[in-house]
Amino acid sequence: LVVGIILVAINPYKQLPLYGDAIIHAYSGQNMGDMDPHIFAVAEEAYKQMARNNKNQSIIVSGESGAGKTVSARYTMRYFATVSKSSSNARVEDKVLASNPITEAVGNAKTMRNDNSSRFGKYTEISFDQSYQIIGANMRTYLLEKSRVVFQSENERNYHIFYQLCASAMKPEFKNLKLGRSQENNLLFI
Repeated sequence: LVVGIILVAINPYKQLPLYGDAIIHAYSGQNMGDMDPHIFAVAEEAYKQMARNNKNQSIIVSGESGAGKTVSARYTMRYFATVSKSSSNARVEDKVLASNPITEAVGNAKTMRNDNSSRFGKYTEISFDQSYQIIGANMRTYLLEKSRVVFQSENERNYHIFYQLCASAMKPEFKNLKLGRSQENNLLFI
């Protein structure tokens, strides 16, 4: 097992001019260490290693709730779409993450530190052709906190889908679920 570059990035909780196309082009083709540490530097190194050695590469994005993992992954995908000059450059990250609203409803919950905290992990695989252009992607998710299904700490909420279902309890298509108010059904998801 070989571990490459490690980058510590901090979520500033606001938009900064650090991730636009001009910055992508500044990092494209550069060697690691020639530029300031950046998500795009890590992505460029992975892209070059893939092309140079014709081997799969992995970028692990990890951190606490609210650290900006999804946003960092999105920037990385945008970088690959731009530098590979993929015909699917119509924001490949938007296409890959298009399932996010559904996934977030089922896998996100309100925690003490984040109103929309991911309670699941994501594994995104991006496929490239022989000329290293993106030809597809696949995202797999897995639930991290099964305990949240039946228990929440004080001031926290269950998964969002639970509250969305309870809010729809009076609709005819949900009558057979025998749903009531969320406060009455707090242990429904077993």
